Amino acid sequence: MDALLEILQELHDDVDFMTHETLIDDKVIDSFDIITLIAEVDDRIGVTIPPEELIPENFNSYAAMTALVERLDDD
Repeated sequence: MDALLEILQELHDDVDFMTHETLIDDKVIDSFDIITLIAEVDDRIGVTIPPEELIPENFNSYAAMTALVERLDDD
């Protein structure tokens, strides 16, 4: 999921998204970042993230975001 990692690195190039697993809890990404992320995922990857999926567990780590995008892409 290189496109997702690219989007995240554009938001915060100083964060190691591959190892950081508490992005929301540690306030590394905030609500504005999530809005940007959702728009970019839709534009670049073609996956729409519905409102009911906007829960912290889906955005707390790169692995969780990847799983979310892959799951929604399969639908």
